Amino acid sequence: IAESQVNILPSSSSSLETMLKVQRLPVARGRGITFRCAGSQVKVPGVSIARGEKWMPRPSHILREEPPPKVTDDLSVLKELEVKANWLSALMIHNANNVRVKRDGMKVGGHQASSASMVTVLTALYLRFLRPQDRVAVKPHAGPVFHALQYLMGRQNLENMKRYRALGGVQPYPSRTKDLPEVDLSTGSVGLGAAATTFAALTESFLRQKGLTPKAWPGTSIAPSDPGRMIAIVGDAELDEGNVFECLRESWKLDVRNNWYIIDYNRQSLDKIMDEHSFRIIEKMFRMNGWDVITLKYGKQMLDAFSRPGGKQLWQWVNDCDNSRYSALTFKGGQAWREAMLADVEDSADFKALLASYSDTELQGLMANLGGHCFETILEAFELASKSDRRTAFIAYTIKGYGLPMQGHRDNHGLFLSSTQMDELRNNLGLDEANQWEPFAGLADPQGAKRLVQTAPINSVPTRIHAAELIHIPDDLAPSVGGPGKKTSTQIAFGGVLSELSKSDELLADRILTAAPDVTSTTNLTPFVNRRGVFTSGHSEPDDFKRNKGVSSMYNWAKSGRGQHIELGIAENNLLTLLASAGLSNELFGHRLFPIGTLYDPFVARALDALHYGCYMDSRFMLVGTPSGISLAPEGGAHQSIGTPLMGASTPNMVTFEPAYADEVKLMMKHGFERLQTPGKEGGSVYLRLTTRQIEQPERNLQQDTMLQSQILKGGYWYRRPSSGTRHVIIYAGAVAPEAKAAQEELGDSVALLQVTSYDRLVNDWAKNGEESHASELLWDVPQNAELVTVMDGHPMTLSWFGSVRGHRVKPLGVQEFGQAGDIIDLYNHYGIDAQAIVQACRRNAQKRKDMDMFVNQVLDAKVVGPGTEM
Repeated sequence: IAESQVNILPSSSSSLETMLKVQRLPVARGRGITFRCAGSQVKVPGVSIARGEKWMPRPSHILREEPPPKVTDDLSVLKELEVKANWLSALMIHNANNVRVKRDGMKVGGHQASSASMVTVLTALYLRFLRPQDRVAVKPHAGPVFHALQYLMGRQNLENMKRYRALGGVQPYPSRTKDLPEVDLSTGSVGLGAAATTFAALTESFLRQKGLTPKAWPGTSIAPSDPGRMIAIVGDAELDEGNVFECLRESWKLDVRNNWYIIDYNRQSLDKIMDEHSFRIIEKMFRMNGWDVITLKYGKQMLDAFSRPGGKQLWQWVNDCDNSRYSALTFKGGQAWREAMLADVEDSADFKALLASYSDTELQGLMANLGGHCFETILEAFELASKSDRRTAFIAYTIKGYGLPMQGHRDNHGLFLSSTQMDELRNNLGLDEANQWEPFAGLADPQGAKRLVQTAPINSVPTRIHAAELIHIPDDLAPSVGGPGKKTSTQIAFGGVLSELSKSDELLADRILTAAPDVTSTTNLTPFVNRRGVFTSGHSEPDDFKRNKGVSSMYNWAKSGRGQHIELGIAENNLLTLLASAGLSNELFGHRLFPIGTLYDPFVARALDALHYGCYMDSRFMLVGTPSGISLAPEGGAHQSIGTPLMGASTPNMVTFEPAYADEVKLMMKHGFERLQTPGKEGGSVYLRLTTRQIEQPERNLQQDTMLQSQILKGGYWYRRPSSGTRHVIIYAGAVAPEAKAAQEELGDSVALLQVTSYDRLVNDWAKNGEESHASELLWDVPQNAELVTVMDGHPMTLSWFGSVRGHRVKPLGVQEFGQAGDIIDLYNHYGIDAQAIVQACRRNAQKRKDMDMFVNQVLDAKVVGPGTEM
């Protein structure tokens, strides 16, 4: 295997040959075997290393060569703190479910077992290995252990712990915005936090290759010199999420560095035991994408047992035991292990003697001493991997429910320890109800534990959140964009703004990061990319296509570290996860970026989970969905969006705009850049829903009209204001502006025309502020008997709520069925959003009102209400 080194420690050469044949590795004999083709020889007992394969591997950058530090001095203290963190995690969940009053009678929930399986790894990371610049996405179900460790480090308080899963308390899953301690990356929707670490590593590389190294930590003069490691703690079942594989594929293409995945290989999912030999598929999945894979299967105690007489049979039995049986025996305990192994291994006096040398309690501890629960094995593996900046996956064998009475049970995902079990556990730890929450109570060496926690490298700075950086935003982003003239589209205007910025020497232009999932040219990013270049984390690469004689291209795909565009494959989740990670660059790395991602608008739905993930973290980015709607007429229903306006309007921490004109696009982008760096609830991300439909531009100078600018950014403005004689109001958004105008002109002065630029801002403002809202203000002068007709190239529900603002009758027009191919004229007519459909809606409403008025007048004239008639 090219550039491979595999370290294995079995107890016999024949067993080694069997293992190597299965893994298709070269066979050699010996106790501690190292296979290597490059690099220095390294042996780590119990750790197997498989180098990632890559078609054209770039050189790995060696960071340091010193031997790993000894961990024996801290070992007993680390083990005590591991037990303490496991206890606090279980206690937090127990308190929420069995002690705290449930006012609504609902189960609170929590994950005692899933937290316990990662307690050793997390304790090793946070109390021994992590540096301040390292960032971790903790798997969702290990959140309680993460908070327990933060509590030990003085970065979480008791009140929050006791309010686990209650308002204002510790969140069920680590949250950047809802939790007290410094959560690096939120997790919860499995798979997304893992992918975020990959794109966070790419983001730091993007910054460093432009000379933007991290600033000093706030309150100190210390700035990290080495890049941080972006570490994902993931469950084995979490790797079934498709976005994880999409991300791994991108990590290979972009040659991401300094990214670790630590896989909690406890072989249990929520419902069942994992399939046998899943580790082989996991290893292949990572290696085929250029990752090194380090497997931590055996702990030091287990390895010591393998080396003793009878150890060969023990090693063979452990490796032959299927996952279900291993889990069940773990739950049953030492005597069950002994009976099962003696029944399976016959005629071996050494094996029987080996088992007899352990008490039942010791045998249970031995069989639980897997690699993911052995500090020596874990820390040695971390030190080995840290010698390089290569992407590395650790398959850490663990036990779900480790250290708790439920350990190994298939059903333990949703189980809690009973009050009796908690009492027994508390007594075994030397605690009582008075001191059970105290961080260092019951420890054999409390002073040593405090000293280790206080000297943990990650705990050496007061905060790991960088101060906000404010970038100047020019008043006019692109003077040539907007204003009266030839027809243009909002997508062209977007590309025009970026094109002018690409020529600018403004700092804003230098901090823009663009990205697209293989739609750069079709979403008008090309002018920016041609001038600013494509980013690569490795060596500069020329545009090889253009170097061929006799061919030309309008695109420049030369790559370098100075490039500002990241070209992604066709995976929209990767785009939104990249935007989410890059949008945190200010807090994570001390330098603000303005990430802009483009994709075809219908595929916002495909990336919706990742979009929500980014906004949930309050990441700051600009998403551009274009082209949108059935206005992309010839492309057919698969490329025509319907419900994306509702998706945008219902996503917190993001504002959705749908402009009709070029000058509005420029204004919204300027506002968006300002919003991206505005702190608190006034800031957030921006979603622009654009179109390729080219329409006439209005005769106006928006750049000078500050009042109109304000109206546009609030969500809407009058194109033709209402009067006392107004009978209808046409309310439109986006690409259907020509149809709305044409309908208004045909119907005459009795019809007012209102353009909506942000249904998101209008509806959320109205829901919050009622009559004080901008929507209410806009409709204030509309006569009560006037009727509203709303129309847009999207679902009619987006604007139908206008009738409730001041009690007007409303007829919503929009697209309610999947689109199809055609031209705009045919499709607008077919789906009822053309000028004639708007006119007919107004006239039908008018006729209905006329008939009702006539009926009422007849009744009043007769002064009689007929049978069954209601006034």
